[in-house]
Order: sequence, then C-alpha cells, then structure tokens
Amino acid sequence: MLLETHPEDRGLRLDVFLAQRLDSLTRSHIQTLNRSGAIRIDGRQEKSGYRIRGGETIEVNLLPPEPFPLKPEQMPLQIHYEDQDLAVIEKPAGIAVHPGAGPTAATVVHGLLARFQSLSKAGGEGRPGIVHRLDKWTSGLLVVAKNDAAHVRLSQAFQERRVEKIYVALVHGKLPRPSGEITLNIGRHTSVRTRMAARRSGGRTAYTSYRVVEAWNGFSLLEVQLRTGRTHQIRVHLSSIGHPVVGDNVYGERQYRAFAQKYGPPGRYFLHAAELRFTHPMTGAELSFHSPLPPDLQSLLGRLKR
Repeated sequence: MLLETHPEDRGLRLDVFLAQRLDSLTRSHIQTLNRSGAIRIDGRQEKSGYRIRGGETIEVNLLPPEPFPLKPEQMPLQIHYEDQDLAVIEKPAGIAVHPGAGPTAATVVHGLLARFQSLSKAGGEGRPGIVHRLDKWTSGLLVVAKNDAAHVRLSQAFQERRVEKIYVALVHGKLPRPSGEITLNIGRHTSVRTRMAARRSGGRTAYTSYRVVEAWNGFSLLEVQLRTGRTHQIRVHLSSIGHPVVGDNVYGERQYRAFAQKYGPPGRYFLHAAELRFTHPMTGAELSFHSPLPPDLQSLLGRLKR
C-alpha cells in the first residue's frame, strides 16, 4: 500500500501518521511492522519516531504481526450482506470492535471468528477482518473483509474518501441553521491523551457535514456525513459548536449531567451508523446499506418527545 504525505502532516511521528491514516492498525502493530522492514519511506527504512516532512511516499507491506491469541465466541451478529470477499454486519452498542488495552474478550472480532470461516489478516492477528472501526458505544453498519486482497482495497477506499458513511445523532440544543459543515482540525488533547480536541491549526484535517432532521424541546436529530474518519470525529466536532451528542459524558459532560438528572442516564451515545455506500473492492458493484435506529434509541426518542 502506498501513502502520500502532505504539508499538514509535517512534524508528525511516522507511527502516529500511519495510525491516523490506517484506522485498523494500532501504533504498536505499526512499530512491529516497521521493525520487520515492512515500512519504507521513499525506498528507505526509518525508525518509528521519524518526523514527517511532507511530500514523502510511504510504502506499507501489511505483514501479519506477532501472534495474538483469540478464541471464537458465539454472539448474535446481524448480517446485512455476505459474499466470498466481504460482509456488512450490524455492530451493537456496548461491544468493542476488537481487543485492546481494555476489552480482551467478547468483542466483535470474537463473534466474527465464530461466524465466518475466513477473515483477512491484513489488519493484524488481533483484528481479523477489521477494515474500519466504530466506538464501543456507537451502533450500526460495519464492513468486514474476508480476505487480504479485499481488505487492502477497502482500506484504500476509506483512505481516499470513496466510502460514504452517514450517521444519525441526537444532540443537545437547537442548531442555528438547517444544515452546515464543520471543518476544524482534530488532534490529541494537550493534557488528556485519551481524548481528542478540535483546533484551528495543527492536528489532522477533518470534515463533518450535518442536516437537521427534526428539532424539539431543546434537542436536534441530525443526519451526519463524514468526509474524513478521525478518532471521535462526530462527537468532537458537534461538541466544538456547542451541541454535543446526547449521552456523551466525555465531550459533553455538563449536558450529560443535566440530562441524567432530568431523564435518567441515557446508557450510551445517541449515535448510530445508519448508511454505508461503497464500491465492491473485487467486482466493482455499487453497494448500499441502511440500518434503522435500534430499539433503545427509538425508545429514548419517544420518551423525549412525550
């Protein structure tokens, strides 16, 4: 896989740059790949701490990482589509996509291993089939690669913004316009490293557009479309304009407390990956999928409207 760096990438560590561009890989996996010689910058090998200058061409050979023990676990995964190359599944809220520093069992990956005989290994042994991710408390559509060729092509489609992703979000407050676009950059929070922050300079470019579907009683139901896929992008962007997602106790802590006091704890973010459109990586067919709001979010909407 070939990646091009740009002036706005200048100063980023190599492993940070690749983790941002290749959402299915962790920095530790990237560092493992780099040590094995699988990453080249303009044909040469550099350390993971190499600082991007802008204008380089980075070649990444997605080799399998160090073995990671995973056991299949039966779980009721809803399958929207399946063929020999990929599947589109419904990710429930409250389940992490893959094992990490926190969850090591009962992730979507464990369910995929029990459901499918073949999954790609291009994203790493700990992330079979995983091309992109959703937050643990976000529900909705997730595409899964069943072989490495499909995985590489799908990853490139995500990187090149050829995958259309539309979310449904409920936010606090009434937005001043029926539609708009948020273009603030997103980078790591300066003091809380587990959080992201919107900023006018630095970080990575990020584009989020929204359309108000309905507004009432201090809430707005939005259709949100991503042009980029930064970590926590929707939550960070909507919070940055003063309208955090209902249920988000990280980027909308004050509103979360007020909501919980009046209506009770919401249980999770009101954020759902509702539509997914992309070109099949092997056949070239145009694929389009829709996922209705899950029952818990429909129930919460009904309560708020009453």
